[in-house]
Amino acid sequence: MKALQHLKTITHHKLKVTWLCFRCHLFKQGILHDLSKYSYIELKTGFTYYQGYRSPIDAEKEEKGYSLGWLHHKGRNKHHWEYWLDFGKDGIYACKMPANYVVEMFCDRVAASMIYQKDKYTDSSALEYYEKGRDHILIHPETDQLIYSLLSYLSQHGLDETIKYIRKNVLK
Repeated sequence: MKALQHLKTITHHKLKVTWLCFRCHLFKQGILHDLSKYSYIELKTGFTYYQGYRSPIDAEKEEKGYSLGWLHHKGRNKHHWEYWLDFGKDGIYACKMPANYVVEMFCDRVAASMIYQKDKYTDSSALEYYEKGRDHILIHPETDQLIYSLLSYLSQHGLDETIKYIRKNVLK
């Protein structure tokens, strides 16, 4: 039963992100978004740790201290800031994300908030979630500024206006 519920959740999420990406005119990214979630290693995490109200990755990390599903996922999906970490002579550093992937990250975060919060979702939900973890991530300052500004714009102006803003000003 957990496996079926997990499949339902990730498919619902993928379809929601695809719809948001299409609205932003990111058609290829919308179609390809999160296809790795259907790989064996990511499905195994989802089937084992599914809870329905948060990502199974969080539960796996709590139990093991890491998540094989997450390590697989973040290395294959450019809309995650973790994908853009590199190693140089001074250690690990964050690379600036291209705007189209920041917009996909925006769509991903909004969709995740909608899926997990259900009727408690507001246009401020994704911003509030981002703010909770913002001080604990290694993200390029310009990438952080862009995702934060998009989530703030959503909070103040709503989804339709934010998508218009993205198409006109971010993905011009």
